[in-house]
Amino acid sequence: MAETNKVTAEAVQKLREATGAGVMDCRKALIDAEGDFDRAKAIIAEKGLEKVEKRAGREAGAGLVESYVHNERIGVLLDIRAETDFVVRSEPFRAMAHDLAMHIAAAAPETVDELLAQPYVRDESKTVKDIIGEVIAKTGENITVNKFFRLEV
Repeated sequence: MAETNKVTAEAVQKLREATGAGVMDCRKALIDAEGDFDRAKAIIAEKGLEKVEKRAGREAGAGLVESYVHNERIGVLLDIRAETDFVVRSEPFRAMAHDLAMHIAAAAPETVDELLAQPYVRDESKTVKDIIGEVIAKTGENITVNKFFRLEV
């Protein structure tokens, strides 16, 4: 049990803030990583992705329409869904919806599938699907992009 001595409440809180995972998940990841923050973060990410796959079949019935207008020349309406209104009203979901609307304005995808496969404009090492997966891991609910419209003059 020497590994648990390396796990402080501060380290658990820092990992929790960085990943959005639960306290016990963060503690276990830090123990498994022998106190190494970066390894623990990777463990949380792996587990989060597993949870994302389990949630993929659940219906996302609650939704939000996010709008974004860039320089009065490009407009985007995004219909994005989660399982409950609670998550739709949450800060991680709303921030992601706004960022995705800006991404659509900048990258001009034509279909939802094309959008999901695109490198994310703010971090090209990730795809849009990865960004959505991170929010799924934080909120614990399935999230889907239902449709979007992009207009440019």
